[in-house]
Amino acid sequence: MTIKKTHNALIRPNRRLFLQGTAALAGASALAAPSIGRAQSKELYINSWGGPWLEAATENLFNPFTEATGITVNTVSPVSFAKLAAQVRTGVYEFDVTTLGGGDIVAANNAGLLEPIDSPYPGGLFQNGVGSHAFATMMAWRTDKGWEETPQSWADFWDVERFPGGRSLQRYPARVLPLALLADGVAMEDLYPLDIDRAFAKLDEIKEHVRVWWTGGAQSTQLLRDGEVDMIGIWHGRYFEAADAGAPVDFTWNQAELDSAYWVVAKETPNMEAAKMFVEFATSAEPLAGFVSQANYGALNPAADEFIPDAAKPRMPTAPGNVETTFTQDMLNWGGDPQEVAMRFDEWLAS
Repeated sequence: MTIKKTHNALIRPNRRLFLQGTAALAGASALAAPSIGRAQSKELYINSWGGPWLEAATENLFNPFTEATGITVNTVSPVSFAKLAAQVRTGVYEFDVTTLGGGDIVAANNAGLLEPIDSPYPGGLFQNGVGSHAFATMMAWRTDKGWEETPQSWADFWDVERFPGGRSLQRYPARVLPLALLADGVAMEDLYPLDIDRAFAKLDEIKEHVRVWWTGGAQSTQLLRDGEVDMIGIWHGRYFEAADAGAPVDFTWNQAELDSAYWVVAKETPNMEAAKMFVEFATSAEPLAGFVSQANYGALNPAADEFIPDAAKPRMPTAPGNVETTFTQDMLNWGGDPQEVAMRFDEWLAS
């Protein structure tokens, strides 16, 4: 379904809405949930991921937002930068709100695809997106391959003699090129700006062993779970999905690549007020804590920490004991034009 541009009015807030109906209602911090009003628009379209992300978002963000505002949330999948660009260009909108990672949000903001927005919490704004959660690309492997050693680094991922077998990486150079440099001996603190030529030279060494360049989270889980590849660079949440299904797998946080997801509002979307209300809601402390606890992400709003149970923290890349061995993607000091590098990457794959 597509939605065409209209104008919506916002009715002023008349009460503070506390979310999720927990025992924290009476004594929760004022940061736990925003003050939400009711918009005349009764529907909001959100570009969403699937799998565990969608389950956690529906339970902790979408349904509670609807209960608080009366606005029905409709999801549109998959997340697509191309659709975001097309709808802003044509004025015919499939969705009002989406999430973008660090690489895409810089490109989207530079292209004028994002509506200016205020941060609902201190320090939460980046490139007209509000920080939601952190996720990691980490190395995982099958434990039934009979290797004498346990892989511990991206150099081990590239070492097909000590660790023979098929590999898989995401078809996304912004995340893959730093991994190649780590495999080539660059220290995490010295990665940025990236040496693009050196990264491609290192990718040449692994190319013939990469059986699948995955493009979707569910695909990566299946590759690992079903043993189609022996070692993979995978989002941490998708790894745990395979592990929870009983697959013989293991992983390391060492040299995991942290990326951040930001809620953004499509430029001049017809449901502007409702869209901004949702972003405020989704990044407020208690709803965000519920979302990241269920989906194993790391909350970017520090106020969410007090609502995250200790039992959920070991699976979060930002938790103490995990984050110290990771590095953070730096798209503002990346070392090249990501779009030009993406075209070079596609040409390299086809060669």
